Amino acid sequence: MEEQLQALKDRLRQQEKLASIGMLSAGIAHEIQNPLNFVINFSKMSDKLLRDLTEIVDDNLDRLPSDDSEEVADIVDNLRQNMSKIVEHGERAISIIQGILLVSRGKDDEFLPTDVCRLVKEYVWLSYHAMRASEKSFNISIDEAYDTTIPMLMVIPQDLSRAVLNVMNNACYAVWHKQQQATADYTPQISVSVTLEAGNLVITIADNGEGMTEQVKQRLFENFYTTKPVGKGTGLGMGITRDIVEKKHHGLLAFDSTIGQGSTFTITIPAKKA
Repeated sequence: MEEQLQALKDRLRQQEKLASIGMLSAGIAHEIQNPLNFVINFSKMSDKLLRDLTEIVDDNLDRLPSDDSEEVADIVDNLRQNMSKIVEHGERAISIIQGILLVSRGKDDEFLPTDVCRLVKEYVWLSYHAMRASEKSFNISIDEAYDTTIPMLMVIPQDLSRAVLNVMNNACYAVWHKQQQATADYTPQISVSVTLEAGNLVITIADNGEGMTEQVKQRLFENFYTTKPVGKGTGLGMGITRDIVEKKHHGLLAFDSTIGQGSTFTITIPAKKA
């Protein structure tokens, strides 16, 4: 009993730490968003100035030696590509930040029009990079299949993103943990798909990790039950995920797992068009 109480205290302490980190992350995200907006806006302005400069150069090409005109054209082309990349990745960073702010500040149980494919993709890669940050040797293959014809759907985005993150975090840990003991020919892999099937949104996350024992399957959704060491998990993630899917979205969270081969989690919720 004393050991169980100590384990519970350790997990509650970890949960409190995670909550503090969440608040800090929201503050950092808000502060970063403003300078990122400046970067994007000035990149767009610079691109316009570059177009104006190109027009002036084109009007005076006959005054330049052929070698110089070719070099100018190459430089302008490279600058235009660089500007485009700055805008592209800046807007992606803004999208990630908005997602973080949505999770931390979103109203409880508020259904909003959401690009589900985009949401899932963002949080799949956030999970991957979070694992990379804590385990420098971590690297996996992620196969993605998103149905781009899916319209905007009404979901609770801050909750659905949390559910995707929880499942993806477990998948990353499962393949990483298996890799620590596997032979050199093992390639950690996670497959992600988002589809519409019979009026339902179906999100599937499958891994080729270590799989789950019968005991883990039976206790998977118990609060504070975890197979991870202290500091790696709180034992709350899957219980929260099931509540998000089944109670808030009136869907179904299902899983299939074979020890030594991997696990597949399927989130199925009614597709309500925006």
